[in-house]
Amino acid sequence: MDEADWRETLTAEVLATRYGAVAEIIEPVHMGTDTVNRRVLTDDGLRLFVKQYSSMANLDAARDAWDMSEYCRAAKLPVPRVWPDMDDNLVTIARGSAWAVVDEVPGAVNTSAMTVPLAEHIGVVMGRMHRVLAAYPLPGRSQHVRWRTESVDDAMTRCDTVMVRSMQQGHHDLDQLRADIEQRREYLRGQARLLRERLPETLVEQALHADLSRTNLITLADSVTGVIDFRCATAMPAWELGRAAFDPRTVATSTDWTACALAMVRAYHSEHRGLPVREIRSCARIALLYMLFSLYGATTAEYDLPGPAESDLQRHWRERQITIRRLLTDLEDLEQALTDVEAGGGAP
Repeated sequence: MDEADWRETLTAEVLATRYGAVAEIIEPVHMGTDTVNRRVLTDDGLRLFVKQYSSMANLDAARDAWDMSEYCRAAKLPVPRVWPDMDDNLVTIARGSAWAVVDEVPGAVNTSAMTVPLAEHIGVVMGRMHRVLAAYPLPGRSQHVRWRTESVDDAMTRCDTVMVRSMQQGHHDLDQLRADIEQRREYLRGQARLLRERLPETLVEQALHADLSRTNLITLADSVTGVIDFRCATAMPAWELGRAAFDPRTVATSTDWTACALAMVRAYHSEHRGLPVREIRSCARIALLYMLFSLYGATTAEYDLPGPAESDLQRHWRERQITIRRLLTDLEDLEQALTDVEAGGGAP
């Protein structure tokens, strides 16, 4: 029996013994870095998504994430149901691994730029989710705020590390990466302090999904049908809003990116009036700073990703570079437009 057949047999065994489900068809899904994922069709026609965790080290974080997922589903948000195992656990331990099983929802991860209607619906879902999670206990895990607190010197050091690593790994386009990193250094030296100076002194923090980006939204046509892969962390709503509204794939590839961002923010604000307007205004600036201080995707070999996933991450890096340039160019106009979103009252 080869490894693929063995893994399929193992998955079927876990579903039968821990969930009472009989697998008819099992298909691998080549995505994710912390889990091995499979789609399953059961003998009674149910479509499931099965996650096998690669490590047992962060089980508490996994349990917290699934608990938050179920909390949001109970609030009527579009979140797929997590199956409890025979002992009513959302994460089960079997054959030396941790597992989670969820219903598969119709649709797929959107691989192209957002449309304005889709951006609007994402804003509705996110606004409702932030409103619901404002009452959720603060998670022990906190989302990093490197974009706000890391020194420029430390960021420059990380740039050096990326270049060393890329040479060691035999990066596929070293000259282009060198140019990208040099441009990033220039932006960090020339823009980071000025961008930070105009942030609000304090920003709301609460329990959040904390990875509510394009890759964790299942969509069908122009609607969100499923929010997946909760990270469950204490974080800033303005950061999560800005990260989604200024999605690099949309900003880098669509002439409608500004309209998409404003549609999302307006819809968000209509559902969640609790976030101060000064923070809504700052979400583009926060998104820009977050990307400036992130080097994720500059190198990819260390993640040991399948070919398509590695190509997607490399594309993500290129799209971020374009997005940073466009946000720097248009930031003043964007922030004025974001201020104008507040037409009907809200938190001052």
